[in-house]
Amino acid sequence: MNPLSLPKPEAVLFDFDGILVDSEPMHYRAFTEVLDPLGMGFPWKEYVEVYMGFDDRDAFREAFRAKGIALDDANLAKLVGAKSEAFLRGLRDGVTAYPGAVSLIESLRAAGRALALCSGALRSDIDPILAQLRVARCFDVIVSADDVRRSKPDPESYRLAFARLSEKYDALLTVPEKSVAVEDTPAGIRSAKGAGLRVLAVTNSYGAGELAEADWIVESLESVRFEG
Repeated sequence: MNPLSLPKPEAVLFDFDGILVDSEPMHYRAFTEVLDPLGMGFPWKEYVEVYMGFDDRDAFREAFRAKGIALDDANLAKLVGAKSEAFLRGLRDGVTAYPGAVSLIESLRAAGRALALCSGALRSDIDPILAQLRVARCFDVIVSADDVRRSKPDPESYRLAFARLSEKYDALLTVPEKSVAVEDTPAGIRSAKGAGLRVLAVTNSYGAGELAEADWIVESLESVRFEG
């Protein structure tokens, strides 16, 4: 594994699913638990190709749209709630961080870097995992699906995360181009790029060819070092 040394960023904004933990199979099982009884489940391959990168709301909207079935806001809220409960049940067996993820976050925190988490997951899905990994204290800002109207690839979530970091570090942060987002999906890369951030992509979920829009691509965060 070749090491990658990157220029010192003003801030680092981490995606969550697929970057900190391999939680996508857990999300898929939770969707399946909710959708299969309705006759609307889909195979893992379709989840990866179509749904991964969506927040829960847009994933359910797409599943219903694909079947030509209307979905109103009230039923959408019930489905999201049921999926969240299924996901939390799956957490009882514990989670394992991707290699290098926790150590990189802790080293950046120790170096005084401004850190954010920018995720399409619900905050209720995020907090228990951060608690298990003991890294919640490292993040100055957490933006989840609860905080935005439009999910990735829309840039809203990264714009919001950077704006909130800028409020906390008004003397440190200048422009988004001097900060780095860490992503694992094409949708996440487009979201971060749309917010003006540079992007480090990790091939945890997709191959390098599908992540080509990123500024840097690595196989693992174990190989990454930020200068300064």
